[in-house]
Amino acid sequence: MTKESIEKLARKLAESVPEGLRAVREDLEKNFQSVLQSGIGKLDLVSREEFEIQEAVLARTREKLQALESRLKVLESSKPAVKKKTARKKTAKKKP
Repeated sequence: MTKESIEKLARKLAESVPEGLRAVREDLEKNFQSVLQSGIGKLDLVSREEFEIQEAVLARTREKLQALESRLKVLESSKPAVKKKTARKKTAKKKP
């Protein structure tokens, strides 16, 4: 959020104050700005630029995953199924 948008929001909040409190409007507007900046500063936000970079990385990763899934499907369909033989052990019975 830009400084201008915070100032605009603080101004709107100050303008919504009832008529009886208009005398302290400037102080309220400054306090609103301070509270908004502090609250936004505590949020774990990324810039639009960083968001768009990560969005592009994710899109490329998805494309690669789809390509690998397609290749795997082709490879699986071209090879005959291999059955695993399980070896059975004969256990000798002990004589009493």
